[in-house]
Amino acid sequence: MSNASGAGPADVGGGRPVDLDAASSTPLHPAAREVLVAALERGYADPRRLHRHARDARLLLDNAREATADALGVRPDEVSFTSSGTDAVHRGLLGLVRGSRRGDVVVHPAVEHSAVLHAVRWGARGVPVGCDETGRVHLGDLAREATAPEVGVVAVQTANHEVGTLQGVGALELPDDVPLFTDACASMGRLPLPDGWAAAAGSAHKWGGPAGVGVLLVRKGARWRNPFPGDDRVDERSSGFENVPAALAAAAALQAVVAERDEVNASHHRLIDVVRRRVAAEVPDVQVVGDPDARLPHLVTFSCLYVDGEALVLELDRRGFGIASGSACTSSTLAPSHVLEAMGVLTHGNVRLSLQRDATRAQVDAFCDVLPEVVREIRARVGL
Repeated sequence: MSNASGAGPADVGGGRPVDLDAASSTPLHPAAREVLVAALERGYADPRRLHRHARDARLLLDNAREATADALGVRPDEVSFTSSGTDAVHRGLLGLVRGSRRGDVVVHPAVEHSAVLHAVRWGARGVPVGCDETGRVHLGDLAREATAPEVGVVAVQTANHEVGTLQGVGALELPDDVPLFTDACASMGRLPLPDGWAAAAGSAHKWGGPAGVGVLLVRKGARWRNPFPGDDRVDERSSGFENVPAALAAAAALQAVVAERDEVNASHHRLIDVVRRRVAAEVPDVQVVGDPDARLPHLVTFSCLYVDGEALVLELDRRGFGIASGSACTSSTLAPSHVLEAMGVLTHGNVRLSLQRDATRAQVDAFCDVLPEVVREIRARVGL
């Protein structure tokens, strides 16, 4: 039990609300802010033109690509910048489908992010594979399904956006002619990329870069074809005019978070362990979900029986704590989480807490102190 009983945002943040929703988005990393301001002066021109200002912009774009490649351990010519992480997911996955010689069937875990599921429904045929109660798919099931005729791609997230469970993508063994797409938006920058993928996607605002920048990685030699109408840009994996200053700022933030991630991840693991332990011990009728060990370091999800998730989010927000509820990227629909349903765990009163890079023990303890009272109040309103 914390020694800071009764603490709230006024005690831990000078009265400022505490943002515990880093999995949705993070503030600009200081390294990104500095680079963005400087790049706005030089990076406005079209990097495809030949005049001096365009050459300046092209140099910045090339620098962004090289810095991103260096941070991720890939080749610069394998890096493209898109308009968002969702765009990178759609382009990466559907480009592999279009380039496949085997067919348009995509084998994927049932717990994939909605961006993957929507892409499959739009431009492929999906074969979902179940998972265990932690949200982890059995890799042998994926490999077995991948041998079926007309399977063109296997899509497996690096880590689950909602519950944080790692999928062990690097250990997946597929037929040589079946490429792997991995949605790494939840983990890129926080964890090293796994091995074995033909295409991967990331989202800059999740690691402290600007919103509106996605990263699409396509391995050299991968059979990838543009699945959408093209334009006259040189890089067919992107579309339209890249936001050069934002791409450079995203690369700067990525380099910074990679450099500091061992220290930050260790701190986050300890803090999330506190949340997992205290929530399970201090809130009746609660289920903490996701793998307790093989998980993203900064994220935890739990569900409270007899509690409406929206009410819980709003009451915690009133007390100064910002958290998320519902499916990742679809909380506004207030629909039951397809991830939790596939896991076979409690979906009522579900909330996801995820730590910003500078999160403190005082913030975590203040949240855990106020949570039981909030849950009791909500349950009391319905006579429980």
